[in-house]
Amino acid sequence: MKRAWSTGGVAALLLLAGCSSTPEPRPDVVAPADARAGSSADPTVPIVSDRIEPDLTLAESTPVEDSVYPAVGGPDVDALLYDLDLAWQPRQRRLTGTATITFRAARDAPRFTLDLAAPLEVASLTLDGSDAAYTHRGKDLVVKHGIVDDRQHQLVISYTGKPRPVPAPTTRRDFSTLGFTVTDRGEVWTMQEPYGAYSWYPVNDQPADKALYDISVTAPDPWTGVANGRLVADTTQDGQRTTEFQLDEPASSYLITLAIGDYAHSSGTSKSGVTLDYWYPRGQPLVLDAMTAAHAAIDWIEARLGPYPFSSAGIVATDSMSAMETQTMITIGNNDYVRSPAVLVHELVHQWFGDQVSPADWRDVWLNEGMTMLMQALWESDHKGDRIGVTIDRWRGTDQGLRDEYGPPGAYDEAQFGGSNIYYSPALMWNELRLELGDDEFFRIARSWLAAYDNQSVTRDDIYAHWEKETGLELSAFFDAWILGGTTPPPGLSAG
Repeated sequence: MKRAWSTGGVAALLLLAGCSSTPEPRPDVVAPADARAGSSADPTVPIVSDRIEPDLTLAESTPVEDSVYPAVGGPDVDALLYDLDLAWQPRQRRLTGTATITFRAARDAPRFTLDLAAPLEVASLTLDGSDAAYTHRGKDLVVKHGIVDDRQHQLVISYTGKPRPVPAPTTRRDFSTLGFTVTDRGEVWTMQEPYGAYSWYPVNDQPADKALYDISVTAPDPWTGVANGRLVADTTQDGQRTTEFQLDEPASSYLITLAIGDYAHSSGTSKSGVTLDYWYPRGQPLVLDAMTAAHAAIDWIEARLGPYPFSSAGIVATDSMSAMETQTMITIGNNDYVRSPAVLVHELVHQWFGDQVSPADWRDVWLNEGMTMLMQALWESDHKGDRIGVTIDRWRGTDQGLRDEYGPPGAYDEAQFGGSNIYYSPALMWNELRLELGDDEFFRIARSWLAAYDNQSVTRDDIYAHWEKETGLELSAFFDAWILGGTTPPPGLSAG
């Protein structure tokens, strides 16, 4: 997620400009239905990819009870694949869905629980093809059937209702609710960090439980449903358009996106060959122009963190006020700040730090944001003339105030999720290591970290051990001082 504010001034947001690649053609209409399934160089035509057989072993996880938000998600279910068949009626504001969830029992349990918001009502529920007893109170969907450790099951839940977002545990000004959000025109967008996916589908809504996704969305034509992954089907029948997306590498539930609206499509390619799909409101080509800065951003990031880690990439624009690193399909809001090149860089870096490797527990959200914030500052230094040393000095000058207001980045106030302490404080820490090791060695270790924990959810102990092993340095006191300390550590590696 983008940071709450820039340290160029506590009350000011930096409206960034600059680096952009050559804009792609700017279509104002979506291609007709009979052309959508073709393979075309025309960027207005969404290219439909072949569906692949999901590799469920990629999604085997060790789910946990979260230490910060224990009421959401749980350790019983290891979701492997969410197959979501969704239909949206914008006039009625009604969602109808069938969720087919393939999961592994993570431990023996007499019953198990998923998260599903109460405005959605369960119409039927089967486990392995047979009706199963359940209760649904509040957000807790409790299936009254025993499960045995490591056995695989298929749960099918049909549901319907008028979904609404859930309150966010934050004091930030750019969002106050999470999950399924409906505009005045009946359009839909979702952002759900640290939770809120349960506002629109049944889910184990905790970041340690990564899963694969197949998402089918039906809406009145010419509206389009957009989700994570590769577009594998696009059909129109009886005035309804159905798009199907497949995410073939596992993602935490907070990294899933759903957007439904009157979208136009374009695409472009980075110099390294990464194709990016752009979904933007029809008739708003300036939004597309902003998106195309992602071409050059991908090349700049790959030079430091290695090849883009997924089989698809894209950006969808919504009516939100923020931006979110939703896996393979970044979600951006409707103001110049969140559409700026620097914020696109930030959300793209998250595809490596946060998406490819994710936190297992929300106490370690700094694992996502610290490295990403440093990378954003280095990009600004390269492209905007903002000297990195000046930026770091400015951040250091605000660090103590952030710790006083929000707590340390690894022990933050749970009611102030997404405070600036999880961004700037760990970014300062990583910069100290960068200065000590030099850029070449620093980014070599960053790449080795991503390779070692590809598609996994991790803890701070994992990353501490990795950097100590790779550097040969004893860094536990250094890390603890930055992540858990109440006082800004001194420069260098002598902290702690």
